[in-house]
Amino acid sequence: MGGTASKLPKELLSEYQELTFLTKQEILLAHKRFSELQGRENGPYSSRVSMEKILTLPELKSNPFRKRICHVFSTSDLRDGSLTFEDFLDLLSAFSDSATLEIKSHYAFRIFDFDDDGTLDARDLEKLVNCLTGETDDTRLTAEEMRQLISNILEESDIDKDGTVNLSEFQHVISRSPDFVSSFKIVL
Repeated sequence: MGGTASKLPKELLSEYQELTFLTKQEILLAHKRFSELQGRENGPYSSRVSMEKILTLPELKSNPFRKRICHVFSTSDLRDGSLTFEDFLDLLSAFSDSATLEIKSHYAFRIFDFDDDGTLDARDLEKLVNCLTGETDDTRLTAEEMRQLISNILEESDIDKDGTVNLSEFQHVISRSPDFVSSFKIVL
């Protein structure tokens, strides 16, 4: 039956260990899972797996930000959320227990920046809240509740009072949240 270790060249494995926060075992498991999604066991390592297939992973299936996660980590010129194996490793590395607060908060910010403009504005915050609460009639906030919540978030986070939260303001808020690092993770 042979393990996946023989399928990933040693030089690549060493390079991936140096460039990510992942252990050898985590990289080999990621390779196995990615290969299963790809439908073949050997590279090429640049071939892509569609976002739809990536989203079948149990670790992502119930994450309310699953599509944004794929879009943020995808290097596809088509902006379709598809991932190469290296994109997949980057994703797992950022969500690993070993990733730093700075790395995790950087990617969390990008995931929450729905319009990719480099700031979290009221529209981004509304989408963020809706992802967290669900968008059913039972769980959706009223317009007034949403307005008040966004106002409170900006009051607490928008240090320069420009009506948006930039990356450094976001990282400042996250640095005061002790549970962030342990909750911002995906483990295969």
